[in-house]
Amino acid sequence: MQSWSIIIFCYNEKGNVAHVIRDCVSVIRAIGSKEREIIIVDDGSTDGSVNEIENEIIKFPGEAFKLIKHSTNLGIGMALRSGYQNAVYENVCAVPADRQFNVTELLPFSEIEQETFVCFYRKENQSYSLLRNILSLFNKQFNKLLLGISFKDINWVKIYKSASLKKLDLKLESSLIETEICAKLVAIGNRFMEMPSIYLPRNNGVSKGASWKIVRKAITEMLKVYFAVRVFKSKIKKH
Repeated sequence: MQSWSIIIFCYNEKGNVAHVIRDCVSVIRAIGSKEREIIIVDDGSTDGSVNEIENEIIKFPGEAFKLIKHSTNLGIGMALRSGYQNAVYENVCAVPADRQFNVTELLPFSEIEQETFVCFYRKENQSYSLLRNILSLFNKQFNKLLLGISFKDINWVKIYKSASLKKLDLKLESSLIETEICAKLVAIGNRFMEMPSIYLPRNNGVSKGASWKIVRKAITEMLKVYFAVRVFKSKIKKH
């Protein structure tokens, strides 16, 4: 039976994160492996999310939790990096703390072949703003034309093999880290499966993904992705 690390990345999700923790505990128990952990990365929350996390995890004394606290908000890319770097088990999956991903969708994929990763894509995404949808379309075209990869929804939930992640020498610190990961995994011959996912409505809080600050950073980071993947591919060819 394969072991699991589930990562919950959180920024100002008081009212949501406790529900996600409970859902992850239920799912990771249903998967059944004794080798398992739940890593919670709080990315500098200021709304009391940390207290909610700490109060929730003590309710499950038999589970292995790691709580990583960023002293300031570093962004989703750094939150994901912290989670991936601290994951120790075979299958690694990062889920948002906003309750918009149904964690039970992981259950059919408790066992995954080596050098394979799973990419969930949102079947409906009506809550996105026009700006965010335009950026998403531009990102898809950029990935296809310059990186040679085509994914339906590269920024949604993935399940990776820990051994594959360790081969990638990640460079990005923004949300485009998922683009870097997927492009490099494909470059080293990993297969991927795309699976539909129901994008749940947000019950509490406000989405953080559509601010101009995040959009501007994502655009500038696209060039960094391109050069990071290009250098990585050149090193592969030399070996």
